[in-house]
Amino acid sequence: MFSTLSDRLSATFKNLRGKGRLSEADVAATVREIRTALLEADVAVPVVRQFTAAVRERALGAEVSGALNPAQQIVKIVNDELVSILGGETRRLQLAKNPPTVIMLAGLQGAGKTTLAGKLARYLRAEGHTPLLVAADLQRPNAVTQLQVVGERAGVPVYAPEPGNQGVDPDAATAGDPVSVARGGVAEATARHHDVVIVDTAGRLGIDQVLMQQAGDIRAAVQPDEVLFVIDAMIGQDAVTTAQAFLDGVDFTGVVLTKLDGDARGGAALSVASITGRPIMFASTGEKLEDFEVFHPDRMAGRILDMGDVLTLIEQAEKAFDAGQADEMARKFAAEEDFTFEDFLAQMAAVKQMGSLKKMLGMMPGMGQMKEQLDAIDERDFDRVEAMVRSMTPQERKQPKIINGSRRARIARGSGRSVSEVNELLQRLTEAQKMMKQMRRGMGGVPGMPSLPGMGGPGRKKGKAPTRKKGKSGNPAKRAEQERQALEGKPAAAAPGAGSAFGAGAGADAVPDLSQLPPGFEKFLGR
Repeated sequence: MFSTLSDRLSATFKNLRGKGRLSEADVAATVREIRTALLEADVAVPVVRQFTAAVRERALGAEVSGALNPAQQIVKIVNDELVSILGGETRRLQLAKNPPTVIMLAGLQGAGKTTLAGKLARYLRAEGHTPLLVAADLQRPNAVTQLQVVGERAGVPVYAPEPGNQGVDPDAATAGDPVSVARGGVAEATARHHDVVIVDTAGRLGIDQVLMQQAGDIRAAVQPDEVLFVIDAMIGQDAVTTAQAFLDGVDFTGVVLTKLDGDARGGAALSVASITGRPIMFASTGEKLEDFEVFHPDRMAGRILDMGDVLTLIEQAEKAFDAGQADEMARKFAAEEDFTFEDFLAQMAAVKQMGSLKKMLGMMPGMGQMKEQLDAIDERDFDRVEAMVRSMTPQERKQPKIINGSRRARIARGSGRSVSEVNELLQRLTEAQKMMKQMRRGMGGVPGMPSLPGMGGPGRKKGKAPTRKKGKSGNPAKRAEQERQALEGKPAAAAPGAGSAFGAGAGADAVPDLSQLPPGFEKFLGR
């Protein structure tokens, strides 16, 4: 979504590197580039003026002039101002003291309200709540049916007493009263002890009085604790006009951005919160129900500036990876057991739960400079590899060493792949096993790096000196004597001085060979 803006800002900051001091002209040029980048991203003009004025004021102050690295200080200022226009702090749902908490969704048709309702319900269900979806959109053809399908996929019940418009005549009047449906949904949630109610309301292709009146009537009937304005992040400058109209007509409490995975320039996300004064609370980042996340202004600013979003990546990993599996992998690692294809399948399933691999890698700092490599990733490779693994027998997965030529041919036929691909997969497993052993023994085999504490390894044991292989003497006569003694099975004589400072052996009763001493030296030994 923000790739173009991120590229322009990165190029702007690159021009500042290496400058020990920034002049007023440098600041002016930088602010001008930032203004151009924001306008090209469809950010609203009032927001651009406010943003660039704040950056210019701080950049010309003592904050930058006294900094050791002025370029990095400019980046920090831009990051701070981005966080500010995106809402400042993360805003969570405000739950009612006396359940159920009523959440009303409002927005234009096509913004993705119905799918968003399922995503929000799934998110709340994972947080331990018991949500109920209410189908109050009786105008759009088959909207009720769509919500029922989405609710079933999310594992959340749907209250739909009215069938709504079945699509036979799109211009026909609504088949029921949406206000009474919304009111009945709240009563149903109270009776069945659901602690959250999500009301899906009708949208229109444009802003009109009928839409606003209906949304206002539903709000008055159910008295929602939260009114979420769902907006398509790809509509650009129109986002500001639409958001202001809904603010005046419905008075929403928070914003949800949808279609953030699109290729639009993303100006809506940078404009809505600043213009309306309402925080962005959630973001929809894909078509799947799990492509939904809490909106963190500071993390989104980090993504725009190519600083990454490691915190979100860690949170997704914690949700995807099972604690029991992690403990089992730690046990295998400590016991130096081989990594098997069974472990591989478990890890692959966890990675899939985290979402798109490209999206995960994109959260790493500096990945904006590797877009071509990210685009070249084919996520279907996971499916091809999984097909080969699942074509193996349980014994082959646990003991890959038994996979011979005939077994490889059978696995290739069963997965629709070639034998060479099966061979490559087995080779990659062998390399992974070696890498894990090296990590356990010596931190990846890095020279000079000790073994992990308490985990053994190649380090020498306490109290024992490393043995050194005795080399051949450079003296031809001595070398001949060594070879003769080796053939006879006798150890070579130790050189004078070996074993102690005075030539004595390591044993306590060892006696020096006095014949090797200079004449008259024996008197110093008491002999």
